[in-house]
Amino acid sequence: MKPTTSHDSTEASGKGSPSSAPSDEHARWELDRFLPYRLSILSNRVSQTIAGAYARRFGLGVTEWRVIAVLGRYPGLSANGVAARTAMDKVAVSRTVARLLERGLLQRDTHDDDRRRSVLELSRDGYRIYDEVVPVALEYERRLLAPLDADERAQLDRLLRKLNEGVAHLDVEPDTPLPRD
Repeated sequence: MKPTTSHDSTEASGKGSPSSAPSDEHARWELDRFLPYRLSILSNRVSQTIAGAYARRFGLGVTEWRVIAVLGRYPGLSANGVAARTAMDKVAVSRTVARLLERGLLQRDTHDDDRRRSVLELSRDGYRIYDEVVPVALEYERRLLAPLDADERAQLDRLLRKLNEGVAHLDVEPDTPLPRD
């Protein structure tokens, strides 16, 4: 069964080109109301806004800050551990770690129990940046949440935790058919 939605304003006005307007033979939905899309857009907008401040002040991109933030909170993780905590691609984490090592913001050591496994920690300069960025990040969070009252902030926190827990139930094997109505 195909989802149905109303036509967008361009299509309704007849000004859209035939190739850009979805036909009745294809599935349709209101993308701007699709929760994963909305969350992605919101996340990207917030990250890009904050990243501008980090880039100007500290010379850090989004991926660099995420790695620094995670290692500041959870020192001694492997690159795979950082990837798991950030939900970032392992290759992106590896490249970011290499850049941060080159800049002297991270240090790599071997794990005490397993000499084959390397662990990462912030260097003295890495902690200096971490200690400067944390208050900036917290101020951005405060300003982002300012339109919400205390009850709404608590409710948002509960809802985000529930959605995060629900993501585990979405994992699907590549060849598994998607559920149908």
